[in-house]
Amino acid sequence: MNTNSNRYNRQILLKGFGREGQKKLLSSKVLVIGAGGLGCPVLQILAASGIGHLGIVDDDRISPDNLTRQILFKPSDIGKLKVETAARALKDLNSEIHIQAYPFRLTNKNALDLFPDYDIIVDGTDNFESRYMINDAAVLVHKPLVYGAISEFEGQLSVWNYQDEGIRTTQYRDAFPNPPSPSSFQNCNELGVLGVLTGIIGNLMASEVVKLASGIGKPCTNRIWMYNSLNHTSYDFRIHPREIPTGPKNQKEFLEMDYVKYCSIPENQGLQINSYELESLMNQNDTLLIDVREPGELPVFTKWDSISLPLAQVREKAVQLNKNILVTFCYSGKRSDQAALWLKEIFGDSKTIYSLKGGIKDGLSA
Repeated sequence: MNTNSNRYNRQILLKGFGREGQKKLLSSKVLVIGAGGLGCPVLQILAASGIGHLGIVDDDRISPDNLTRQILFKPSDIGKLKVETAARALKDLNSEIHIQAYPFRLTNKNALDLFPDYDIIVDGTDNFESRYMINDAAVLVHKPLVYGAISEFEGQLSVWNYQDEGIRTTQYRDAFPNPPSPSSFQNCNELGVLGVLTGIIGNLMASEVVKLASGIGKPCTNRIWMYNSLNHTSYDFRIHPREIPTGPKNQKEFLEMDYVKYCSIPENQGLQINSYELESLMNQNDTLLIDVREPGELPVFTKWDSISLPLAQVREKAVQLNKNILVTFCYSGKRSDQAALWLKEIFGDSKTIYSLKGGIKDGLSA
């Protein structure tokens, strides 16, 4: 690849970066997982900066509500695969680099095949099962991991598993050794997110990649940097490596991990039903369908009649649920699992309690 191109001139002029720094970028291979709100600005900046080889992993398709923040896509792209659309947009932006699209979901069954081919891994995902799995794979194959996360008006940034003069810096599990209770968090699909925030955090993630690839500056290691877009304040907190990490110790343990189950409530076994089972129950007059999302969350559900009872009010208002078959649902199934457990505690065997597996996202069409 040509470092004499005028394309990179402003970067080459930088003291401490120069032509050598640009050569390092052009020879670097970066894998970005997720071509969504964070992945799009990361990919755009890295392609423009001259990262020589970009890999993109995502199995999702473009929807209308992506367009406020996923800047590589336009209305005519709705329904298309994100990775293929992003790859075309990036190739138009910089035809000098190589782009590899992987139109499938990253799992522990394929991560260890992909990661060794890349120098730096970027986590642009929005769920805990992916974050733990990506971190564990990066640790096992000794790859630095650039991490970002956003929710509503706030974002965070860190670099995990970077080798600093032979000493390993912190990994994701040093900060978060175990997944939180599903009832204690909601993702962007459930809470929403300010569109500009994805650009702010995504660009900072790209900055960390450029620093790692070129060897300039000091990466955001051993700490998490937090940003609030409402009042434009930021702070960070330090993290120290744990003596005994909680993740899989070897590739065999990693391949045997069920990350979805690991990040879910273990006690919900026997309480989940799928959409076909629910359809049968909805033909019975004694079934009550309960939406445990907050009022105003999208998408609006209209397939069957349901009542709104936000998760925080389930315990308090359970006595008002006067039917014998209670089915809870939310966007992803996590909050409804928690609601079903609480209702089971309250009613015992006097009522039949279920949670819709996968929620509206995977279990039903709205």
